[in-house]
Amino acid sequence: MAKGVANELLGLNDPAPFGLFNAAGASPFLLIGDHAGAAIPEALGDLGLCDADRRRHIAIDIGVHGLGHRLAERLDAPFLHQIYSRLVIDCNRNPARDDAIPVVSDGSRISGNEGLNEAARAVRVAAIHAPYHQAISERIDARRAAGRDTILLSLHSFTPVMGGIARPWEVGVLHWLGCTHFAHAMLAALRDTAALTVGDNVPYAMDATDFTVPFHAFPRDLAYAEIEVRQDLITSVEGRMLWADHLAQAAKDALQRIS
Repeated sequence: MAKGVANELLGLNDPAPFGLFNAAGASPFLLIGDHAGAAIPEALGDLGLCDADRRRHIAIDIGVHGLGHRLAERLDAPFLHQIYSRLVIDCNRNPARDDAIPVVSDGSRISGNEGLNEAARAVRVAAIHAPYHQAISERIDARRAAGRDTILLSLHSFTPVMGGIARPWEVGVLHWLGCTHFAHAMLAALRDTAALTVGDNVPYAMDATDFTVPFHAFPRDLAYAEIEVRQDLITSVEGRMLWADHLAQAAKDALQRIS
């Protein structure tokens, strides 16, 4: 998509579509956060949402922004994360899917997403989705060209209750196709911490609805893991620091298991 099309959405006061922390991180890990941000371009107003909805899990993976930064420090890894809300466009969905720009999410109507034509959808893809994924691809390819391995760690968070059903897991490790050995090793490493309740492909299972890991890791034969942490555990600074410690230790242990 031409740069001019992207500029139809993002104005001078809007942030860039992705953030990059610790770009020079020397470890094999590359951290990504598809839903770490909650920004909405000025041109889209509030998408018809109240303040409370813009702070809910429907708009952002609560806690992931801070968790990703702390984990990047502990692993000496880059953290490349989305700035804009998943309700503007979901960067973990194929942009051709209807749910990439949802009109309803967990009971909340997103009136600003209703009735979009293909041109309006294409503008959001060009401004936000495409540059985010281009940045991930360029970083992976540059590492490969420099002879560096990459293990893709995708960070997400999940609600303690969904549809009235409590979710007892504190953390889940998601995996599907491709090089799953690291994901299985990280699952085992987390389960070795007896105090944690760890889910294997729960509360979500990676499948064809996911976009980021399948798009970047599968065709390049990259080791990967998608990590889901329960949101109530990482709402505080202290919680994010504790879970950065848990995940850093598990990632390092998993790396040793597969070496």
